[in-house]
Amino acid sequence: MSEEKKIVKKVVEKAEKAADPVAATIDPASQQMIRRAQELNVETCFDRAVKMKPCNIGSTGICCKNCSMGPCRLTLPKDYDEATDHTTRKGICGASANTVAARNFIRMIAGGAAAHSDHGRGVAEVFLSAARKETDAYRIKDTRKLLEIAPALDVPIQVEVDGKMVDRDIDEIAVEVGEKAIEEWGKPHGEVLYAKRAPKARYELWKKMGVVPRNIDREIVEIMHRTHIGVDQDYKNLMKQGTRAAIADGWGGSMLATDLQDVLFGTPYPLSSEANLGVLREDHVNLVIHGHEPILSEMIVVVAQRPEIVEYAKSKGAKGIQLSGICCTANELLQRHGVPLCGTFLQQELAIITGAVDAMVVDIQCIMQNVANVANCFHTKLITTHPIARMEQENVVHIEFDEHHALEDAEKIVRLAIDNYPNRRNEVMIPKQKSPIVAGFGVESIEYHLGGTFRGSYYTLNDNIINGRIRGIGGVVGCNNARTRHNEGHVEIVKELIKNDVIVLTTGCNAIACAMAGLLTPESAKVYCGPGLAEVCETVGIPPVLHVGSCVDNSRILLAAAEVVKAGGLGNDISDVPVAGSAPEWMSEKAISIGHYFVASGVYTVFGVTLPVTGAPKFQRYLFEEFEKLYGGMWDLEVDPIAHAHKMIAHIDKKRKALGIDKARERVLMDMADRQRLEA
Repeated sequence: MSEEKKIVKKVVEKAEKAADPVAATIDPASQQMIRRAQELNVETCFDRAVKMKPCNIGSTGICCKNCSMGPCRLTLPKDYDEATDHTTRKGICGASANTVAARNFIRMIAGGAAAHSDHGRGVAEVFLSAARKETDAYRIKDTRKLLEIAPALDVPIQVEVDGKMVDRDIDEIAVEVGEKAIEEWGKPHGEVLYAKRAPKARYELWKKMGVVPRNIDREIVEIMHRTHIGVDQDYKNLMKQGTRAAIADGWGGSMLATDLQDVLFGTPYPLSSEANLGVLREDHVNLVIHGHEPILSEMIVVVAQRPEIVEYAKSKGAKGIQLSGICCTANELLQRHGVPLCGTFLQQELAIITGAVDAMVVDIQCIMQNVANVANCFHTKLITTHPIARMEQENVVHIEFDEHHALEDAEKIVRLAIDNYPNRRNEVMIPKQKSPIVAGFGVESIEYHLGGTFRGSYYTLNDNIINGRIRGIGGVVGCNNARTRHNEGHVEIVKELIKNDVIVLTTGCNAIACAMAGLLTPESAKVYCGPGLAEVCETVGIPPVLHVGSCVDNSRILLAAAEVVKAGGLGNDISDVPVAGSAPEWMSEKAISIGHYFVASGVYTVFGVTLPVTGAPKFQRYLFEEFEKLYGGMWDLEVDPIAHAHKMIAHIDKKRKALGIDKARERVLMDMADRQRLEA
């Protein structure tokens, strides 16, 4: 082969191994940064997704590596017969495809539940330190919410003195709430207390099925025991434990994390901000906060606003400090402080490629190891902060965060970013794209928007579902996945839902994707919504897509659903409500745990991209069909975004028909005579 042909061959091979920016993402800002990365010969996750293909057996859930006799890679025979499934394919130990898939599935639940619940444990520990006055950096900000959650943890807010009930000291309540919360992870007896926050019918079903969690940690540990070689080999029994662990996450660790964060840092209420890479500012120190725990990032916000710190930044030639966020730390800072969203999970490398990021500080979860390699190509300082989340690369700075010295640690990080501002060595290229957003919705603020301080109630929402202006509720959440076109599934599904009058509650990277697409403003209702939902949004002044927080805040969606049941008129349990869940571009184990606690709570839940159960059709049918008979909720898989949305809409319509509200009914204005007859 001639030298010229060899050169051409190398160029072609290189091009084949690089991502097509337009095929990789629907976001123009991300497309621009992918092109720049390729021009600078900086590899990103989009390129690696092209180079590395997924394992066809592992992706279907039937590769077992739980002992050293394996991995046992089971395959689905061409003449597969479900009736003889248990005899056709076996691992070396004899494990069937159903057993292998169920073990793998609940191990993902365990991993996801451990991640979110360990997040909650960290928050509970800081909460208790603050309640005991052991740290000056943190204090109780929302005493009203503290008093609301205390009874759910069996903490009385009043005591009897001389025959009269008097209010307890707020500091005493806070300490006892912190102590009770910590116990939820490892108490030897009883059950997870927050399980009783579910509608009564749901809690009673869980009791009947034997899946009320005993404590959070025990359910995760038991999954690891059951899935060890030679223990539980019944896929239905394995899923029973998976269900118990998922409930311990959704109605335990995650819900405690959300509540305690609200009490410590303030319950979110609507505020405005912006989203996408265009929030970075060339003439400012750009400090990007990435990860999932708001414990450190809250302190960074405090420090970055200090006048002396701003003056220090100006002394280095910057006009100020621009904070922005990636992933769920972004959502936490957005919903309480209006800190703009820099990007989703798949944009973490792209943010650095702008050349404008002076420091990226990370804590736990969803942090790609390759951000260290990308940072090394630029001037960016990458700072790890958590003892369980370090990186092997030498260019990574580790500043271990301690809540007892929180402000000092935060100041070190901010000053490091400022000191690095003059060291920019690449041309700065910040995309122009950014979108205005309104975020910060939660159970409390939704109630307020539906009726104000004195008349706030979920009845208003129920009434509009009953009369047909709102068709139903969609909970759309989850990650990004490099195996699919970035943000396309998120945005297309949500647009199709709101077009069909389904109001959407969103968290995590779906929330960021919707923000970037301009769906988180009240004005978007006129553009994208059906007439009923548009009318409600215009009247109430809310977006059709409500940003309710980070992925740990999916508990807000559960509690909102419980409030809908409590308000009346839409059944006695979450499974009666016209509601459906979705994770269009999921990729993490947390998503499997989240999906399953929604299913166990009675919600039909559709995933996109793939689901690691398709190699075991009998087990898949158990999750996709039979589970609904047990819990009122079930799993589904749909890759096509429009079909995905219409599966959710079909389920919502099925629930409307069961409630007898499948035909829209206009309100009837009542005169005095009508009212008198009603009273009689």
